[in-house]
Amino acid sequence: MKDLKVISPAKINLNLKILGRRNDGYHNIQTLFQILKFGDEMTFSIDSGNIVTVDAGQEIENNIVLDAAKLLREKTSSATGCHIQIKKKIPIGGGMGGGSSNAATTLLILNRLWRINLSKTELLEMGRQLGADVPIFILGESALAEGIGEKLSPIVTEKQWFLIVNPHISVPTHKIFSHPELTRNSLPSKISTILDGRSDNDCTELVTKLYPEILEALDWLKNHGSPKLTGTGGCVFCSFTSSNKANWVLKGLPKKWSGFVTEGVSLSSVHDTLNNLKIGASPSG
Repeated sequence: MKDLKVISPAKINLNLKILGRRNDGYHNIQTLFQILKFGDEMTFSIDSGNIVTVDAGQEIENNIVLDAAKLLREKTSSATGCHIQIKKKIPIGGGMGGGSSNAATTLLILNRLWRINLSKTELLEMGRQLGADVPIFILGESALAEGIGEKLSPIVTEKQWFLIVNPHISVPTHKIFSHPELTRNSLPSKISTILDGRSDNDCTELVTKLYPEILEALDWLKNHGSPKLTGTGGCVFCSFTSSNKANWVLKGLPKKWSGFVTEGVSLSSVHDTLNNLKIGASPSG
């Protein structure tokens, strides 16, 4: 077949409540993941070389994409290989799930191209082995996440456009979640409160203390709405009811930062691609 090109989507966290630290060191959380129309371009080229190679033009997070392909290869005796080309657009270390999305996309696409045909349940379990945010991209739907992020409940969110501001600060997630000053005793929010934009991100106070440039970006966005930090940052965002309004605000963005406007979607573009692909079978529960 010809090369298969897909958009590996970004996500933002519409809220993030940290409910407590577990005995195993992980944290119980509540967050609403919003899938975005924006993402990295990934091209999959199948070959007969029995080798998986990845080219992203830069170092990827612990080569999680290659890890995903190797994990999937354990499920097949096929001698088929693949070259994966990634054109990165999702800010690295920005709290938008780029590496996790790339890994999930790799599992989903190669599961089909290699005709392994694992179910979505099996792919979700594999995703959990790779990282806490990988399962949301396997699910491919905006969803409420609970537990350590593994309990996912799909939610259809209102049609919104988001202005994402990247202050060019890469925030290590482990640094924030291991920090002694992180808030860890929040109560979960009602879903209606999250959808109304009234549930905050518990990482914000600590992240803005450690990274003043992120605080500056949030303060600038406050002139135009109710901005939030996504994940542990460093990207921040503001929601709008129209793309025109979001793009108007984008035009005034300080030159030292970068930004873009994108639409929130209920279903990942990867799943749209898979639904229209005539190879193999779609993963089901």
